[in-house]
Amino acid sequence: MAFDFACPDWAEKLLRGETPIADLELDQEAAEKAVAIFNKLRLPDVPGQPELAEAAGEWMRDIVRAVFGSMQTSAEGPEVRQVGEVFILVPKKNAKTTSAAAIALTFLLLNKRKNADMLIIGPTQKISDVAFEQAKGMIEADEFLTKRLHVQDHKKTIRDRTTNARLMVRTFGMKVLTGAKPIFALIDEVHLLGSIPYAADVIRQIRGGMMPFPESVLVMITTQSDHPPQGAFRSELQYAREVRDGTQTERVRLLPVLYEFPEKVQTSDDKRWMDPELWPMVTPNLNRSITIDALKDGFARAKQDGQAELIAWATQHLNVEVGLALHSNRWAGADFWQANVDPEIASLDALLDRSEVAVIGIDGGGADDLMGLAVIGRCRETKDWLLWAKAWAHPTVLQRRKEIVPLLEEFQKLGQMTICDDPTQDLREIAEIASLVSDRGLLPETAAIGLDPAGVSALVDELAGAGIQPAQMVAVGQGYKLSSAIWGAERKLMDGTLRHGGTRLMSWVVGNARAEQRGNAVLITKETAGKAKIDPLIATFNAFMLMSRNPVSGNARPVPRIRQL
Repeated sequence: MAFDFACPDWAEKLLRGETPIADLELDQEAAEKAVAIFNKLRLPDVPGQPELAEAAGEWMRDIVRAVFGSMQTSAEGPEVRQVGEVFILVPKKNAKTTSAAAIALTFLLLNKRKNADMLIIGPTQKISDVAFEQAKGMIEADEFLTKRLHVQDHKKTIRDRTTNARLMVRTFGMKVLTGAKPIFALIDEVHLLGSIPYAADVIRQIRGGMMPFPESVLVMITTQSDHPPQGAFRSELQYAREVRDGTQTERVRLLPVLYEFPEKVQTSDDKRWMDPELWPMVTPNLNRSITIDALKDGFARAKQDGQAELIAWATQHLNVEVGLALHSNRWAGADFWQANVDPEIASLDALLDRSEVAVIGIDGGGADDLMGLAVIGRCRETKDWLLWAKAWAHPTVLQRRKEIVPLLEEFQKLGQMTICDDPTQDLREIAEIASLVSDRGLLPETAAIGLDPAGVSALVDELAGAGIQPAQMVAVGQGYKLSSAIWGAERKLMDGTLRHGGTRLMSWVVGNARAEQRGNAVLITKETAGKAKIDPLIATFNAFMLMSRNPVSGNARPVPRIRQL
Protein backbone atom coordinates (compact mmCIF):
# COMPACT_ATOMS: atom_id res chain seq x y z
CA MET A 1 0.00 0.00 0.00
CA ALA A 2 1.39 3.41 -1.00
CA PHE A 3 2.35 5.75 1.81
CA ASP A 4 0.55 9.03 2.50
CA PHE A 5 3.30 11.63 2.97
CA ALA A 6 1.01 14.58 3.72
CA CYS A 7 1.81 16.23 7.05
CA PRO A 8 -0.75 19.00 7.62
CA ASP A 9 0.43 19.58 11.21
CA TRP A 10 4.07 20.14 10.21
CA ALA A 11 4.26 23.59 11.79
CA GLU A 12 2.97 22.27 15.12
CA LYS A 13 5.51 19.44 14.98
CA LEU A 14 8.31 21.95 14.44
CA LEU A 15 7.12 23.94 17.45
CA ARG A 16 7.22 20.76 19.55
CA GLY A 17 10.73 19.93 18.32
CA GLU A 18 9.56 16.91 16.32
CA THR A 19 10.58 15.89 12.82
CA PRO A 20 8.05 17.44 10.36
CA ILE A 21 7.08 14.22 8.58
CA ALA A 22 3.97 12.07 8.44
CA ASP A 23 3.54 8.97 10.57
CA LEU A 24 4.41 6.05 8.28
CA GLU A 25 3.74 2.32 8.60
CA LEU A 26 7.35 1.14 8.56
CA ASP A 27 9.07 -2.20 8.92
CA GLN A 28 10.38 -1.43 12.40
CA GLU A 29 12.95 -4.22 12.41
CA ALA A 30 14.54 -3.02 9.17
CA ALA A 31 14.30 0.60 10.28
CA GLU A 32 16.08 0.00 13.59
CA LYS A 33 18.74 -2.16 11.94
CA ALA A 34 19.62 0.80 9.71
CA VAL A 35 19.60 3.18 12.66
CA ALA A 36 21.99 0.89 14.53
CA ILE A 37 24.48 1.08 11.64
CA PHE A 38 24.01 4.85 11.30
CA ASN A 39 24.58 5.30 15.04
CA LYS A 40 27.90 3.43 14.93
CA LEU A 41 29.42 5.81 12.39
CA ARG A 42 31.75 8.42 13.87
CA LEU A 43 32.25 12.12 13.31
CA PRO A 44 35.72 12.31 11.78
CA ASP A 45 36.38 16.02 12.34
CA VAL A 46 35.31 16.37 16.00
CA PRO A 47 37.68 15.75 18.95
CA GLY A 48 37.17 12.25 20.27
CA GLN A 49 35.33 11.25 17.09
CA PRO A 50 32.00 10.56 18.83
CA GLU A 51 29.51 8.12 17.37
CA LEU A 52 26.44 9.51 15.65
CA ALA A 53 24.37 7.86 18.36
CA GLU A 54 25.56 10.75 20.50
CA ALA A 55 26.37 13.44 17.93
CA ALA A 56 23.41 13.24 15.51
CA GLY A 57 19.95 14.58 16.16
CA GLU A 58 16.87 12.36 16.28
CA TRP A 59 15.62 14.04 13.09
CA MET A 60 18.29 12.26 11.08
CA ARG A 61 17.42 8.90 12.63
CA ASP A 62 13.77 9.51 11.70
CA ILE A 63 14.85 9.96 8.08
CA VAL A 64 16.98 6.79 8.21
CA ARG A 65 14.03 4.88 9.65
CA ALA A 66 11.73 6.11 6.90
CA VAL A 67 14.13 5.24 4.07
CA PHE A 68 15.21 1.82 5.25
CA GLY A 69 11.95 0.75 6.85
CA SER A 70 9.83 1.41 3.76
CA MET A 71 10.50 -1.70 1.65
CA GLN A 72 7.10 -3.25 0.99
CA THR A 73 5.67 -5.83 -1.37
CA SER A 74 3.91 -4.07 -4.24
CA ALA A 75 0.71 -5.16 -5.97
CA GLU A 76 2.84 -6.66 -8.75
CA GLY A 77 4.82 -8.78 -6.30
CA PRO A 78 8.43 -7.55 -5.80
CA GLU A 79 9.48 -5.45 -2.87
CA VAL A 80 9.55 -1.73 -3.62
CA ARG A 81 10.93 1.06 -1.49
CA GLN A 82 7.91 3.26 -0.74
CA VAL A 83 10.19 6.17 0.24
CA GLY A 84 11.86 6.40 -3.15
CA GLU A 85 12.95 10.01 -2.68
CA VAL A 86 13.70 12.36 0.20
CA PHE A 87 13.88 16.16 -0.04
CA ILE A 88 15.55 17.70 3.00
CA LEU A 89 15.57 21.48 3.52
CA VAL A 90 17.67 22.33 6.56
CA PRO A 91 19.72 25.44 7.51
CA LYS A 92 23.49 25.60 7.58
CA LYS A 93 25.44 24.30 10.59
CA ASN A 94 23.00 21.44 11.16
CA ALA A 95 25.52 18.73 10.14
CA LYS A 96 23.98 18.57 6.68
CA THR A 97 26.97 17.30 4.68
CA THR A 98 28.05 14.97 7.47
CA SER A 99 24.56 13.50 7.65
CA ALA A 100 24.54 13.08 3.87
CA ALA A 101 27.78 11.09 3.99
CA ALA A 102 26.43 8.96 6.85
CA ILE A 103 23.21 8.10 4.99
CA ALA A 104 25.21 7.14 1.91
CA LEU A 105 27.51 4.83 3.90
CA THR A 106 24.53 3.26 5.66
CA PHE A 107 22.98 2.49 2.28
CA LEU A 108 26.28 1.05 1.00
CA LEU A 109 26.60 -1.24 4.02
CA LEU A 110 23.01 -2.48 3.79
CA ASN A 111 23.02 -2.94 0.02
CA LYS A 112 22.70 -6.53 -1.25
CA ARG A 113 22.92 -5.87 -4.99
CA LYS A 114 26.24 -6.96 -6.53
CA ASN A 115 28.25 -4.41 -8.52
CA ALA A 116 25.77 -1.66 -7.79
CA ASP A 117 26.62 2.01 -8.31
CA MET A 118 25.82 4.75 -5.80
CA LEU A 119 26.45 8.47 -6.05
CA ILE A 120 27.04 11.48 -3.85
CA ILE A 121 26.74 14.53 -6.09
CA GLY A 122 27.91 18.03 -5.23
CA PRO A 123 27.09 21.10 -7.33
CA THR A 124 30.74 22.19 -7.22
CA GLN A 125 34.09 20.41 -6.96
CA LYS A 126 34.66 21.89 -3.50
CA ILE A 127 31.38 20.61 -2.09
CA SER A 128 31.98 17.19 -3.66
CA ASP A 129 35.42 17.04 -2.02
CA VAL A 130 33.98 17.89 1.40
CA ALA A 131 31.40 15.11 1.12
CA PHE A 132 34.06 12.61 0.09
CA GLU A 133 36.38 13.61 2.96
CA GLN A 134 33.55 13.18 5.46
CA ALA A 135 32.75 9.68 4.19
CA LYS A 136 36.44 8.75 4.05
CA GLY A 137 36.97 10.06 7.59
CA MET A 138 34.10 7.95 8.93
CA ILE A 139 35.67 4.84 7.39
CA GLU A 140 39.14 5.58 8.76
CA ALA A 141 37.67 6.12 12.24
CA ASP A 142 36.33 2.54 12.38
CA GLU A 143 38.44 -0.62 12.18
CA PHE A 144 35.62 -2.76 10.77
CA LEU A 145 34.83 -0.27 8.01
CA THR A 146 38.50 0.05 7.11
CA LYS A 147 38.61 -3.68 6.41
CA ARG A 148 35.31 -3.90 4.57
CA LEU A 149 35.49 -0.73 2.46
CA HIS A 150 38.25 0.24 0.06
CA VAL A 151 38.78 3.99 -0.37
CA GLN A 152 40.20 5.08 -3.73
CA ASP A 153 41.21 8.72 -3.24
CA HIS A 154 42.23 9.38 -6.83
CA LYS A 155 38.85 8.21 -8.11
CA LYS A 156 36.78 9.67 -5.24
CA THR A 157 35.28 6.19 -4.92
CA ILE A 158 34.53 3.86 -2.00
CA ARG A 159 34.13 0.17 -2.87
CA ASP A 160 32.46 -2.49 -0.73
CA ARG A 161 34.70 -5.55 -0.81
CA THR A 162 31.76 -7.90 -0.10
CA THR A 163 29.42 -6.83 -2.91
CA ASN A 164 31.79 -4.91 -5.17
CA ALA A 165 29.29 -2.06 -5.02
CA ARG A 166 30.75 1.43 -5.49
CA LEU A 167 29.92 4.72 -3.77
CA MET A 168 31.26 7.43 -6.08
CA VAL A 169 31.51 11.13 -5.27
CA ARG A 170 30.94 13.29 -8.34
CA THR A 171 30.47 16.93 -9.32
CA PHE A 172 27.16 17.83 -10.95
CA GLY A 173 27.46 18.02 -14.72
CA MET A 174 25.83 16.79 -17.92
CA LYS A 175 28.84 14.79 -19.14
CA VAL A 176 29.71 13.27 -15.77
CA LEU A 177 26.22 11.99 -14.96
CA THR A 178 24.78 11.14 -18.38
CA GLY A 179 23.97 7.44 -18.53
CA ALA A 180 24.33 6.88 -14.77
CA LYS A 181 22.25 4.00 -13.36
CA PRO A 182 22.60 4.28 -9.59
CA ILE A 183 20.56 2.49 -6.98
CA PHE A 184 21.28 5.37 -4.61
CA ALA A 185 22.00 9.02 -5.32
CA LEU A 186 22.39 11.93 -2.94
CA ILE A 187 22.50 15.48 -4.32
CA ASP A 188 23.94 18.05 -1.91
CA GLU A 189 23.17 21.82 -1.89
CA VAL A 190 20.40 21.59 -4.47
CA HIS A 191 19.76 25.35 -4.20
CA LEU A 192 22.99 25.97 -6.14
CA LEU A 193 21.53 24.08 -9.12
CA GLY A 194 18.89 26.77 -9.64
CA SER A 195 21.14 28.76 -11.95
CA ILE A 196 22.31 25.75 -14.01
CA PRO A 197 20.22 25.63 -17.21
CA TYR A 198 20.52 21.87 -17.69
CA ALA A 199 20.00 20.89 -14.04
CA ALA A 200 16.46 19.58 -14.52
CA ASP A 201 17.61 17.45 -17.45
CA VAL A 202 20.39 15.84 -15.39
CA ILE A 203 18.08 15.14 -12.45
CA ARG A 204 15.61 13.58 -14.89
CA GLN A 205 18.37 11.33 -16.22
CA ILE A 206 19.31 10.25 -12.70
CA ARG A 207 15.70 9.38 -11.95
CA GLY A 208 15.47 7.49 -15.23
CA GLY A 209 18.61 5.52 -14.44
CA MET A 210 17.14 4.45 -11.09
CA MET A 211 13.86 3.14 -12.49
CA PRO A 212 14.98 -0.51 -12.96
CA PHE A 213 15.86 -0.82 -9.27
CA PRO A 214 12.89 -1.19 -6.86
CA GLU A 215 15.12 -0.50 -3.85
CA SER A 216 16.54 2.73 -5.28
CA VAL A 217 16.37 6.02 -3.43
CA LEU A 218 17.21 9.60 -4.39
CA VAL A 219 18.03 12.02 -1.56
CA MET A 220 18.26 15.79 -2.03
CA ILE A 221 19.56 17.88 0.82
CA THR A 222 19.96 21.64 0.79
CA THR A 223 19.70 24.97 2.52
CA GLN A 224 17.47 27.75 1.21
CA SER A 225 18.82 29.93 -1.60
CA ASP A 226 20.09 33.43 -0.85
CA HIS A 227 18.25 34.56 -4.01
CA PRO A 228 14.63 33.92 -4.96
CA PRO A 229 14.37 30.16 -5.66
CA GLN A 230 14.62 29.40 -9.35
CA GLY A 231 15.04 26.64 -11.89
CA ALA A 232 15.37 23.04 -10.79
CA PHE A 233 15.66 23.99 -7.12
CA ARG A 234 12.37 25.87 -7.12
CA SER A 235 10.60 23.03 -8.94
CA GLU A 236 11.84 20.39 -6.48
CA LEU A 237 11.08 22.57 -3.45
CA GLN A 238 7.57 23.42 -4.64
CA TYR A 239 6.80 19.75 -5.31
CA ALA A 240 8.04 18.80 -1.83
CA ARG A 241 5.80 21.47 -0.28
CA GLU A 242 2.81 20.24 -2.25
CA VAL A 243 3.40 16.69 -1.02
CA ARG A 244 3.81 17.89 2.57
CA ASP A 245 0.64 20.00 2.37
CA GLY A 246 -1.39 17.21 0.76
CA THR A 247 -2.11 18.97 -2.54
CA GLN A 248 0.07 16.50 -4.49
CA THR A 249 -1.01 12.91 -3.87
CA GLU A 250 -0.83 10.99 -7.16
CA ARG A 251 1.84 8.24 -7.20
CA VAL A 252 3.99 10.02 -4.64
CA ARG A 253 7.17 8.37 -3.34
CA LEU A 254 8.78 11.51 -1.95
CA LEU A 255 9.31 12.13 1.76
CA PRO A 256 9.46 15.92 2.36
CA VAL A 257 11.51 17.01 5.40
CA LEU A 258 11.29 20.80 5.36
CA TYR A 259 12.66 22.88 8.20
CA GLU A 260 11.11 26.25 7.41
CA PHE A 261 8.80 28.73 9.08
CA PRO A 262 5.15 28.93 8.02
CA GLU A 263 4.65 31.55 5.32
CA LYS A 264 2.84 33.90 7.69
CA VAL A 265 5.91 33.98 9.93
CA GLN A 266 8.27 34.66 7.02
CA THR A 267 6.16 37.42 5.48
CA SER A 268 4.76 39.08 8.61
CA ASP A 269 5.13 42.86 8.78
CA ASP A 270 6.70 42.60 12.24
CA LYS A 271 9.32 40.13 10.88
CA ARG A 272 8.44 37.38 13.36
CA TRP A 273 11.25 35.21 12.00
CA MET A 274 13.70 37.55 13.75
CA ASP A 275 12.50 36.31 17.17
CA PRO A 276 15.13 33.90 18.62
CA GLU A 277 12.33 32.13 20.47
CA LEU A 278 11.21 30.69 17.12
CA TRP A 279 14.64 29.69 15.84
CA PRO A 280 14.62 26.18 17.41
CA MET A 281 11.76 25.34 15.01
CA VAL A 282 14.20 25.26 12.08
CA THR A 283 17.35 24.16 13.92
CA PRO A 284 17.06 20.38 14.33
CA ASN A 285 20.69 19.92 15.39
CA LEU A 286 20.40 22.49 18.15
CA ASN A 287 23.00 22.16 20.94
CA ARG A 288 25.00 19.71 18.86
CA SER A 289 26.56 21.42 15.85
CA ILE A 290 24.92 24.81 16.49
CA THR A 291 23.62 26.84 19.44
CA ILE A 292 21.16 29.71 19.80
CA ASP A 293 23.97 31.93 21.14
CA ALA A 294 25.99 31.32 17.98
CA LEU A 295 22.96 32.18 15.86
CA LYS A 296 22.39 35.37 17.86
CA ASP A 297 26.01 36.42 17.28
CA GLY A 298 25.68 35.89 13.53
CA PHE A 299 22.33 37.69 13.48
CA ALA A 300 23.78 40.73 15.28
CA ARG A 301 26.72 40.96 12.86
CA ALA A 302 24.44 40.63 9.84
CA LYS A 303 22.13 43.41 11.10
CA GLN A 304 25.12 45.68 11.60
CA ASP A 305 26.37 45.00 8.06
CA GLY A 306 23.08 46.05 6.46
CA GLN A 307 19.89 44.71 4.93
CA ALA A 308 21.56 42.64 2.24
CA GLU A 309 23.72 40.76 4.74
CA LEU A 310 20.74 40.25 7.04
CA ILE A 311 18.67 38.70 4.27
CA ALA A 312 21.57 36.47 3.20
CA TRP A 313 22.10 35.34 6.81
CA ALA A 314 18.39 34.59 7.27
CA THR A 315 18.22 32.46 4.13
CA GLN A 316 21.19 30.33 5.12
CA HIS A 317 20.66 29.98 8.87
CA LEU A 318 16.85 30.13 9.22
CA ASN A 319 15.73 29.02 5.73
CA VAL A 320 13.80 32.26 5.24
CA GLU A 321 12.86 32.43 1.56
CA VAL A 322 13.73 35.58 -0.34
CA GLY A 323 10.67 36.98 -2.08
CA LEU A 324 12.69 39.83 -3.53
CA ALA A 325 16.45 39.93 -4.10
CA LEU A 326 16.92 42.79 -1.62
CA HIS A 327 20.30 44.43 -1.54
CA SER A 328 21.89 47.44 0.13
CA ASN A 329 21.23 49.88 -2.76
CA ARG A 330 17.82 48.46 -3.64
CA TRP A 331 14.94 50.55 -4.92
CA ALA A 332 12.96 51.75 -1.89
CA GLY A 333 9.70 50.53 -3.43
CA ALA A 334 10.94 46.93 -3.13
CA ASP A 335 10.34 47.06 0.62
CA PHE A 336 6.58 47.49 0.03
CA TRP A 337 6.18 45.36 -3.07
CA GLN A 338 4.95 42.13 -1.49
CA ALA A 339 2.42 43.94 0.69
CA ASN A 340 0.57 45.21 -2.41
CA VAL A 341 -0.17 41.90 -4.12
CA ASP A 342 -3.69 41.44 -5.44
CA PRO A 343 -3.91 37.97 -7.08
CA GLU A 344 -7.17 38.94 -8.79
CA ILE A 345 -5.28 41.20 -11.23
CA ALA A 346 -2.63 38.66 -12.21
CA SER A 347 -4.22 38.64 -15.69
CA LEU A 348 -4.62 41.60 -18.03
CA ASP A 349 -8.25 40.70 -18.67
CA ALA A 350 -9.10 41.02 -14.95
CA LEU A 351 -7.26 44.33 -14.66
CA LEU A 352 -9.13 45.87 -17.58
CA ASP A 353 -12.47 44.65 -16.20
CA ARG A 354 -11.86 46.80 -13.11
CA SER A 355 -10.38 49.86 -14.82
CA GLU A 356 -11.97 53.11 -16.01
CA VAL A 357 -8.83 54.11 -17.93
CA ALA A 358 -5.54 52.42 -18.79
CA VAL A 359 -2.15 53.51 -20.09
CA ILE A 360 0.77 51.47 -21.43
CA GLY A 361 4.52 51.74 -20.89
CA ILE A 362 7.11 49.97 -23.07
CA ASP A 363 10.86 49.60 -22.63
CA GLY A 364 13.78 47.52 -23.86
CA GLY A 365 14.33 45.47 -26.92
CA GLY A 366 18.11 45.31 -27.41
CA ALA A 367 19.80 42.08 -28.47
CA ASP A 368 20.50 41.04 -24.88
CA ASP A 369 17.67 42.98 -23.24
CA LEU A 370 14.13 41.98 -22.48
CA MET A 371 11.27 43.85 -24.06
CA GLY A 372 9.01 44.96 -21.24
CA LEU A 373 5.40 46.10 -21.36
CA ALA A 374 3.35 47.43 -18.44
CA VAL A 375 -0.33 48.34 -18.30
CA ILE A 376 -1.52 50.56 -15.46
CA GLY A 377 -5.26 50.87 -15.00
CA ARG A 378 -7.14 53.16 -12.63
CA CYS A 379 -9.78 51.25 -10.69
CA ARG A 380 -13.24 52.70 -11.33
CA GLU A 381 -14.32 52.02 -7.74
CA THR A 382 -11.29 52.64 -5.47
CA LYS A 383 -9.20 54.80 -7.84
CA ASP A 384 -6.21 52.60 -6.94
CA TRP A 385 -3.68 52.06 -9.71
CA LEU A 386 -3.57 48.48 -10.97
CA LEU A 387 -0.46 47.06 -12.66
CA TRP A 388 0.01 44.19 -15.10
CA ALA A 389 3.28 43.51 -16.94
CA LYS A 390 4.80 41.09 -19.42
CA ALA A 391 8.20 40.59 -21.04
CA TRP A 392 9.64 39.16 -24.23
CA ALA A 393 13.12 37.73 -24.82
CA HIS A 394 14.96 36.86 -28.00
CA PRO A 395 17.23 33.78 -28.27
CA THR A 396 20.27 36.08 -28.08
CA VAL A 397 19.40 36.81 -24.45
CA LEU A 398 19.48 33.10 -23.66
CA GLN A 399 22.87 32.79 -25.33
CA ARG A 400 24.47 35.81 -23.69
CA ARG A 401 22.90 35.59 -20.23
CA LYS A 402 23.04 31.86 -19.50
CA GLU A 403 22.89 32.43 -15.74
CA ILE A 404 19.26 33.60 -15.98
CA VAL A 405 18.03 31.09 -18.57
CA PRO A 406 16.25 28.85 -15.99
CA LEU A 407 14.33 31.88 -14.71
CA LEU A 408 13.33 33.06 -18.17
CA GLU A 409 12.11 29.59 -19.10
CA GLU A 410 10.11 29.43 -15.88
CA PHE A 411 8.52 32.82 -16.61
CA GLN A 412 7.53 31.54 -20.03
CA LYS A 413 5.86 28.48 -18.51
CA LEU A 414 3.93 30.80 -16.18
CA GLY A 415 2.74 32.89 -19.13
CA GLN A 416 4.57 35.98 -17.88
CA MET A 417 7.15 36.02 -20.67
CA THR A 418 7.43 34.97 -24.30
CA ILE A 419 10.69 33.70 -25.78
CA CYS A 420 10.36 34.88 -29.36
CA ASP A 421 10.50 32.61 -32.39
CA ASP A 422 11.32 35.45 -34.80
CA PRO A 423 12.75 38.99 -34.60
CA THR A 424 9.42 40.85 -34.70
CA GLN A 425 7.21 38.61 -32.56
CA ASP A 426 7.51 40.92 -29.55
CA LEU A 427 6.52 43.99 -31.60
CA ARG A 428 3.48 42.24 -33.09
CA GLU A 429 2.23 40.98 -29.73
CA ILE A 430 2.75 44.37 -28.06
CA ALA A 431 0.75 46.02 -30.84
CA GLU A 432 -1.97 43.40 -30.39
CA ILE A 433 -2.17 44.09 -26.65
CA ALA A 434 -2.36 47.84 -27.32
CA SER A 435 -5.14 47.24 -29.82
CA LEU A 436 -7.07 45.08 -27.34
CA VAL A 437 -6.84 47.75 -24.63
CA SER A 438 -7.94 50.35 -27.18
CA ASP A 439 -10.92 48.19 -28.18
CA ARG A 440 -12.07 48.33 -24.58
CA GLY A 441 -12.30 52.11 -24.90
CA LEU A 442 -9.80 52.48 -22.05
CA LEU A 443 -6.90 54.25 -23.78
CA PRO A 444 -6.78 58.07 -23.56
CA GLU A 445 -7.02 59.93 -26.85
CA THR A 446 -3.57 61.42 -26.19
CA ALA A 447 -0.50 60.25 -24.25
CA ALA A 448 -1.76 56.67 -23.93
CA ILE A 449 1.46 54.73 -24.66
CA GLY A 450 4.80 55.81 -23.21
CA LEU A 451 7.95 54.75 -25.07
CA ASP A 452 11.67 54.95 -24.47
CA PRO A 453 12.73 57.46 -27.18
CA ALA A 454 15.69 55.33 -28.28
CA GLY A 455 15.26 52.91 -31.17
CA VAL A 456 11.45 52.77 -31.31
CA SER A 457 10.79 53.37 -35.03
CA ALA A 458 9.88 49.74 -35.75
CA LEU A 459 7.61 49.62 -32.70
CA VAL A 460 5.90 52.88 -33.65
CA ASP A 461 5.20 51.50 -37.13
CA GLU A 462 3.73 48.31 -35.65
CA LEU A 463 1.51 50.26 -33.24
CA ALA A 464 0.34 52.56 -36.01
CA GLY A 465 -0.55 49.54 -38.11
CA ALA A 466 -2.70 48.30 -35.21
CA GLY A 467 -4.73 51.51 -35.18
CA ILE A 468 -2.91 53.45 -32.48
CA GLN A 469 -2.95 57.17 -33.35
CA PRO A 470 0.22 59.30 -33.37
CA ALA A 471 -1.14 61.51 -30.58
CA GLN A 472 -1.50 58.44 -28.36
CA MET A 473 2.22 57.59 -28.57
CA VAL A 474 4.64 59.77 -26.59
CA ALA A 475 8.33 59.60 -25.77
CA VAL A 476 9.09 59.40 -22.06
CA GLY A 477 12.42 60.83 -20.94
CA GLN A 478 14.70 58.27 -19.33
CA GLY A 479 17.42 58.41 -16.67
CA TYR A 480 16.96 61.25 -14.20
CA LYS A 481 13.74 62.28 -15.99
CA LEU A 482 12.03 59.21 -14.50
CA SER A 483 12.74 60.37 -10.93
CA SER A 484 9.16 61.57 -10.35
CA ALA A 485 7.79 58.17 -11.43
CA ILE A 486 10.28 56.31 -9.23
CA TRP A 487 9.40 58.40 -6.18
CA GLY A 488 5.70 58.35 -7.01
CA ALA A 489 5.64 54.56 -7.29
CA GLU A 490 7.46 54.26 -3.97
CA ARG A 491 4.82 56.47 -2.34
CA LYS A 492 1.85 54.62 -3.83
CA LEU A 493 3.32 51.27 -2.82
CA MET A 494 3.89 52.58 0.68
CA ASP A 495 0.28 53.78 1.07
CA GLY A 496 -1.17 50.73 -0.70
CA THR A 497 -2.71 52.48 -3.71
CA LEU A 498 -0.55 50.79 -6.36
CA ARG A 499 -1.64 47.16 -6.63
CA HIS A 500 -0.20 44.34 -8.75
CA GLY A 501 -0.73 40.64 -9.38
CA GLY A 502 2.38 39.43 -7.54
CA THR A 503 3.85 37.67 -10.55
CA ARG A 504 7.23 35.96 -10.32
CA LEU A 505 8.49 38.06 -13.20
CA MET A 506 7.82 41.39 -11.51
CA SER A 507 9.10 40.24 -8.13
CA TRP A 508 12.34 39.35 -9.88
CA VAL A 509 12.80 42.60 -11.78
CA VAL A 510 11.85 44.72 -8.75
CA GLY A 511 14.44 42.82 -6.75
CA ASN A 512 17.01 43.51 -9.45
CA ALA A 513 16.49 47.27 -9.37
CA ARG A 514 19.31 49.29 -7.85
CA ALA A 515 18.88 52.96 -7.09
CA GLU A 516 21.56 55.57 -7.56
CA GLN A 517 21.27 59.09 -6.15
CA ARG A 518 22.62 61.87 -8.42
CA GLY A 519 22.08 65.33 -7.03
CA ASN A 520 18.35 65.77 -6.52
CA ALA A 521 17.49 62.89 -8.86
CA VAL A 522 17.31 59.14 -8.40
CA LEU A 523 18.28 56.78 -11.22
CA ILE A 524 17.27 53.20 -11.85
CA THR A 525 18.93 52.23 -15.10
CA LYS A 526 20.19 49.17 -16.92
CA GLU A 527 23.71 50.28 -16.07
CA THR A 528 23.12 50.30 -12.31
CA ALA A 529 21.28 46.97 -12.47
CA GLY A 530 24.26 45.26 -14.11
CA LYS A 531 23.53 41.89 -15.75
CA ALA A 532 20.13 41.61 -14.04
CA LYS A 533 17.06 42.61 -16.06
CA ILE A 534 14.71 45.45 -15.14
CA ASP A 535 12.99 46.30 -18.45
CA PRO A 536 9.41 45.53 -17.26
CA LEU A 537 10.01 47.82 -14.25
CA ILE A 538 11.22 50.66 -16.48
CA ALA A 539 8.13 50.06 -18.62
CA THR A 540 6.11 50.42 -15.41
CA PHE A 541 7.73 53.79 -14.71
CA ASN A 542 6.96 54.90 -18.28
CA ALA A 543 3.30 54.00 -17.76
CA PHE A 544 3.35 55.64 -14.33
CA MET A 545 4.42 58.95 -15.92
CA LEU A 546 1.35 58.87 -18.15
CA MET A 547 -1.11 57.86 -15.43
CA SER A 548 0.25 60.72 -13.31
CA ARG A 549 -1.33 63.08 -15.85
CA ASN A 550 -4.78 61.94 -14.63
CA PRO A 551 -5.93 60.76 -18.06
CA VAL A 552 -9.53 60.24 -19.18
CA SER A 553 -10.55 57.42 -21.52
CA GLY A 554 -13.29 56.99 -24.06
CA ASN A 555 -16.44 55.17 -22.93
CA ALA A 556 -15.66 51.54 -22.11
CA ARG A 557 -17.64 49.10 -24.19
CA PRO A 558 -17.90 45.27 -24.04
CA VAL A 559 -15.58 43.30 -26.31
CA PRO A 560 -14.66 39.61 -26.54
CA ARG A 561 -12.48 38.28 -23.74
CA ILE A 562 -8.73 38.72 -24.21
CA ARG A 563 -7.04 35.61 -25.47
CA GLN A 564 -3.82 34.35 -23.84
CA LEU A 565 -0.75 35.84 -25.54
